[in-house]
Amino acid sequence: MRDNLMDELWQKFKMLDAAIKELRSRGSAYAQAEQDYRVELAKCILLEREKGTPVTIISDVCRGDRTIAGLKFNRDVADVVYKSALEAVNVYKLQIRILDEQIEREWGHAPAD
Repeated sequence: MRDNLMDELWQKFKMLDAAIKELRSRGSAYAQAEQDYRVELAKCILLEREKGTPVTIISDVCRGDRTIAGLKFNRDVADVVYKSALEAVNVYKLQIRILDEQIEREWGHAPAD
């Protein structure tokens, strides 16, 4: 039983390591999507100001632009994907903690040879 728990613990550590690497990748994608969105939004706002669009509606006009809305969508999707990877890391950490406690209970009560 102990060997099975140790094997399972080792597997969870490998899964955690992979999840952390994935988190980094997804975090970079999220940051890039955020940058793309903000840069294009700023450009759109400046263009609308040059056109003389009333300042009170510039934000709505720019955010309603198909390109800007698409970039915001991509940013929001990247955010959700990043957060799901973060949750996966937390789940693996919890599973490791549970397995570690189970191993401690079993080994802590093992008869001395």
